[in-house]
Amino acid sequence: MAWRLRLAPEKTSFDFFRYQWITFGGSIALMIAAFVAWGVMGLNYGIDFKGGTTIRTESSQPVDVGAYRQTLEGQPLGDVSITEVFDPSFRADQHVAMIRIAAQDSTASVTPEVLQGVEDALSKLDPEIRFVSVESVGPKVSGELVWTSILAVGVSSIGILLYIWMRFEWQFALGGVLALLHDVFITIGIFAVFQIKFDLTIIAALLTILGYSINDTVVVFDRLRENLLKYKAMPLRDVMNLSVNETLSRTLMTSITTLIAVGCMLVLGGDVIRGFSLAIFLGVLLGTYSSVYVAKNIVLMIGLDRSDKPKKSDKNEFANVDA
Repeated sequence: MAWRLRLAPEKTSFDFFRYQWITFGGSIALMIAAFVAWGVMGLNYGIDFKGGTTIRTESSQPVDVGAYRQTLEGQPLGDVSITEVFDPSFRADQHVAMIRIAAQDSTASVTPEVLQGVEDALSKLDPEIRFVSVESVGPKVSGELVWTSILAVGVSSIGILLYIWMRFEWQFALGGVLALLHDVFITIGIFAVFQIKFDLTIIAALLTILGYSINDTVVVFDRLRENLLKYKAMPLRDVMNLSVNETLSRTLMTSITTLIAVGCMLVLGGDVIRGFSLAIFLGVLLGTYSSVYVAKNIVLMIGLDRSDKPKKSDKNEFANVDA
């Protein structure tokens, strides 16, 4: 028989409700703390949300992002983002970089003197560098991005709620979406407490968290639905415990393998994707926790009408849709 790695015994009987007032209550306390931190400390918005100036450069020399960043450290710039642009249409000797400088003191763009200082510093590093374009993003556009980002997260959550409602029951939909918001809000709270830069890449990470977390939750809910039909006389709490125990090995395997990949990105990926990687890492941890300790607890608190469960499942056209 081939050897297989197991992160959990084949059969477990953990009581995931034993300390529910600590686990579930702790989640509520963390969400409240996240809201307080968000409201009091605010977020350290990046260039996308604060506005600023973008400089596009071209050179026949390869772009050294580290050297660019080190050269600009002596300039009064504040938050600076430097990325190399890749395009199949570029010539072999065409190397393009985007330098984004955040606005300061509520101004829409940096001053001409500061721009000249940036150009002079980079020209000393690479005499062949050319400054192709300079564009400014004002506070109005940045404010629209904030609301668009909030709308994206909200619409995604509503779409997930409708999907779970059609596939299962409204109690499952409410429990699943509240668990998702638990993951998102606590992640945002951590970014607020530690004042980590918050930009559009973090919004992308939050949307990724929504997809990952609901996938994990659906696996637990799907097994719960099967067991509700199989063990009709068993108390709801016991059925939920059984369902989580039966899917525990899969949950741990998925989460740990994902954390290994994201952890490598977090440690080795550099400054450009560090915020994104951190948000995903936190989201995977919180998503795993909420699938086990939050989503099902909300369903238990709401309660399920199990008297007509078999009849309703036969009539529900979405009940047999594959995940």
